[in-house]
Amino acid sequence: MTDKTVAELRQKIAQAREVIAHLMDKAAFNGAEAHRALAYFSNDEFERSFLPWPRHGEEGMRPEELNAANDD
Repeated sequence: MTDKTVAELRQKIAQAREVIAHLMDKAAFNGAEAHRALAYFSNDEFERSFLPWPRHGEEGMRPEELNAANDD
């Protein structure tokens, strides 16, 4: 890969991070998956297992999944 291509890809990733942050702010979405996406796009490391996104199981139970049987 040329230096120009690498630089452009880094810029594109920085743009993606800014878009995600803006969408989080506008949607008032501040969950663990949103922060996982921001963290991922904020560094240079590639995580082959990043997708699927979002991973709903990591954010805890949804309100419709809660019932008296889940209370301890």
